[in-house]
Amino acid sequence: MLINSAVYDDGRMVAEPELDDVSEALEATQTGFVWIALRDPTDDELSRLQHELELPPLAVEDARKGHQRPKVEEYGDITFAAMHLLEMGPDGLEVGEVHVFVGPRFVVSVRHRSNQGFLGVRGRAEREPELLRQGPGFVLYALMDAVVDRYLPLMDGIDAELEALEETMFVPQQDRQAVVQKLFALKQRLMTLRHAVTPLLEVTAKLHGGRVPMVCKAMQDYFRDVYDHLVRLQASIDAARETIIAATQVNLTLVTIDESLVTKRLAAWAAIFAASTALAGIWGMNFEKMPELKWAFGYPMALGTIALVSGALYWRFKRLAWL
Repeated sequence: MLINSAVYDDGRMVAEPELDDVSEALEATQTGFVWIALRDPTDDELSRLQHELELPPLAVEDARKGHQRPKVEEYGDITFAAMHLLEMGPDGLEVGEVHVFVGPRFVVSVRHRSNQGFLGVRGRAEREPELLRQGPGFVLYALMDAVVDRYLPLMDGIDAELEALEETMFVPQQDRQAVVQKLFALKQRLMTLRHAVTPLLEVTAKLHGGRVPMVCKAMQDYFRDVYDHLVRLQASIDAARETIIAATQVNLTLVTIDESLVTKRLAAWAAIFAASTALAGIWGMNFEKMPELKWAFGYPMALGTIALVSGALYWRFKRLAWL
């Protein structure tokens, strides 16, 4: 589906052509470029654009199928970029994609399986005509910067949930199984974010310094800024991953400690009842030669002895913190 189509010349929009009129609109201006945005396009729409702008077939096939790893590829003077779009859903992070074709006189963004639009990016670019005059390279930077900026709140959310879990981890009577489940869910979200950030970090490093695609030469300082954001994100992801691993190990240790405490309590009560049972068993044998059987205070003495031994054991186990 076509979301937007505009021709820009000298930083200003001069036309809004249909897909079949893109080449004619570009011929009407010698220095302008066209910016086309598609969402979940049909094969026919991609084929028409491929014909109009002479897009590379392999890149078009990638954009048609989707499910691509974040990457930047060069096809002559055309650069193709694939990035993941992440948003929170009911079952965790949902992954969409945006594929961007960048040529000397055009930018085509193709969005798949995502509700995150880029109208704000277009509005920002139109408010900065001095940067829009830089051409398609600036648009690629603006799109990439918007994608990376959307990763930051997701990382902040993971950090906040992880801190909240750490604060409640040592609360008595905590449901350890629920904590482990939450930690595992956080780890899954973190890995999804990592799969979006790490490959993009690798390819963004090739967009500044040394040999870079022709359309990116004038925007190298801006791509370096995107690279710095990705480096910080990668560091945060690594730190959160280590924290999750440590928190999981601590939680499992606490489970072991809780089980040990329960075992000690059971052992202490078993010892107390074992002593009582032993004494009661001795006096319950009913031998005739047992002196206390004929004694008026024999029964109270037996009960007192049982209570005394049980009380002594209870006091001892309490001192050992077993009870």
